[in-house]
Amino acid sequence: MPSNDVRILAQAAVPTAAVGAVAAVVSGVVAGGKGAIGAGVATLIVILFMGIGLYVLQRTAKSLPHLFQAMGLMLYTAQILLLFVFVAVFKNTTLFHPKAFALTLVVGTLTWIAAQTRAHMKSKILYVEPDSGTKPEKTGHSS
Repeated sequence: MPSNDVRILAQAAVPTAAVGAVAAVVSGVVAGGKGAIGAGVATLIVILFMGIGLYVLQRTAKSLPHLFQAMGLMLYTAQILLLFVFVAVFKNTTLFHPKAFALTLVVGTLTWIAAQTRAHMKSKILYVEPDSGTKPEKTGHSS
């Protein structure tokens, strides 16, 4: 990944992990150990899904720039649907507290989106790729 992509990934993942840690502590206090486990699992799922999505989107931007906007919309829609599927599948689980899981999933996703938006707004990404040092040939007469 180019350095801009890694920087944006880190600027989105770190705040999401911090919010997930706070959610795990709060869930642990409110719902016990299962609440902390649910918040931790939700945080990992958000970071994994959104990180993979960012990677796929950056690869699409490099290889198929004309599909970038459509791919972004499709990707976010798919991510949100997959997160809803996770909530539906684990709503009656006994492995962890499902409400702590669901709330952390929502808060983590919103944190990731806000942090990624902020990272994109602050980054200085060239929208025109500069030439790689080759000089264009002159045509015609220079007189």
